[in-house]
Amino acid sequence: MDSYAQGDAAPALLEETIGASLARTVAAYADREALVECASGRRWTWAELDRDVDDVARGLIGAGIEKGDRVGIWGPNSAEWTLVQLATAKIGAILVNVNPSYRTHEFAYVVNQSGMRLLVSATTFKTSDYRAMIADTAEQNASLERVVHLDDAHSWAGLLAAGEGVGPDDLQTRAASLDPHDPINIQYTSGTTGFPKGATLSHRNILNNGYLVGETCRYTEADRVCIPVPFYHCFGMVMGNLACTTHGATMIIPAPGFDPSLTLRAVSDERCTSLYGVPTMFIAEWALPDLSAYDLGTVRTGIMAGSPCPEEMMKKLIDAGIDEMTIAYGMTETSPVSTQTRTDDSLERKVGTVGRVAPHLEVRIVDPVTGDTLPRGEAGEFCTRGYSVMLGYWQDEEKTREAIDADGWMHTGDLGVMDDDGYLRITGRIKDMVIRGGENIYPREIEEFLYTHPDIEDVQVVGVPDDKYGEELCAWLRMRPGTQPLDTDAVRAFANGKLAHYKIPRYVMVVEEFPMTVTGKVRKVEIREVSTRELGLA
Repeated sequence: MDSYAQGDAAPALLEETIGASLARTVAAYADREALVECASGRRWTWAELDRDVDDVARGLIGAGIEKGDRVGIWGPNSAEWTLVQLATAKIGAILVNVNPSYRTHEFAYVVNQSGMRLLVSATTFKTSDYRAMIADTAEQNASLERVVHLDDAHSWAGLLAAGEGVGPDDLQTRAASLDPHDPINIQYTSGTTGFPKGATLSHRNILNNGYLVGETCRYTEADRVCIPVPFYHCFGMVMGNLACTTHGATMIIPAPGFDPSLTLRAVSDERCTSLYGVPTMFIAEWALPDLSAYDLGTVRTGIMAGSPCPEEMMKKLIDAGIDEMTIAYGMTETSPVSTQTRTDDSLERKVGTVGRVAPHLEVRIVDPVTGDTLPRGEAGEFCTRGYSVMLGYWQDEEKTREAIDADGWMHTGDLGVMDDDGYLRITGRIKDMVIRGGENIYPREIEEFLYTHPDIEDVQVVGVPDDKYGEELCAWLRMRPGTQPLDTDAVRAFANGKLAHYKIPRYVMVVEEFPMTVTGKVRKVEIREVSTRELGLA
């Protein structure tokens, strides 16, 4: 049987704009709680949220923002982030998500590449002085006409005041001019070489992905979703916010940036039924010394994504009663989710796979060289097709053609295997695969094995240069508190007789933390570079 699968045809896709979908939710659940920002204690019902979204939408129209204009947002998670997301969608402006960790070089590139007219920005957050960076790049940012600082009361009030002359009819007229296929969001993907590419997504792309992800989690208006993942990324703004807006579920913002204790405090205080995160977030939360102080008994489901789920971590979630946790897989260019485990899937499927194809999508595994669909059980490149595939990279037809073939298949660059039941395993990036003496090694397999060592809290495995074999394995270990660091001999002794000799890491480095992207993904490229340098292998 070929490695091809097609998703369910139900529930039907939402053939409407984000604004129209929001209006239906507001009408159905006006007095229910829509949004909670834990840091400030502010709360909104759906009716109150809609009122404030309209105020921002009118302000943007009053500031001269037309349909199709680009409006940037730069800063950590906040209630205002959500307001701007929904307001830009209501007026057909294209929201440009700017990575909160960007510095001046990257920021100036995104402003100019997108043709951004207005920017909504924080003033500062952690080590980022956004106001200073905006000033430093002012001469480069030719298209940028106005900056609104969302945590500066005077600046934010100025945006709202701009809408005082804009009436409800103006909003209605703008809404009537919009189409679900219109571009509504640009998300810049962090390229490992060159500048980031702007994945351009439509109402139809992200509204339906949020809706169908929520359906798979079995959301209703009774759900309360804790969203500690960044809004600037699809995980936060689509799988989080839009999954909630399409179901009437409550959006809970635990903190501006990820903090394990604040996340679990929000879950406990707000009686959350769903919790999101990448594996490193869940590992940090369950490693808290006062874990038992948090009441997690209301959590039923959630989403773990971004990288594979360690089996030990999933067992801990199930032991805590979170037995409907789902695993999702995708990429920014596909809005993002292509596959997801179901709430009633077995432990083996939740830790060994990334689920099966989501509704209204097709997936297949192809030979990376020939493009032919491979038989089930064989590893190849994961490709997907359907409503979720981006419109393209903003103003970059060449890169778009490289990613999406003539038949509409998005080529992900990920290696995957499909089993007889249509469940997918992601075995790594094509570029992460280690070739040692002609043997193909998938780091994920080695990592899963090392997770079973009682003293290892987290592990990442990469390939490093080797004169004899071409590449050798290097394992970075984070030890559990109170344990002794493991050296290479100890790891080899643990693996001997359990792993093939060529899969046993030659090098072991014990570290306090891994280099991470702002979305919580481990930067294996940086691990490889540091290992190569520190081991003298360059």
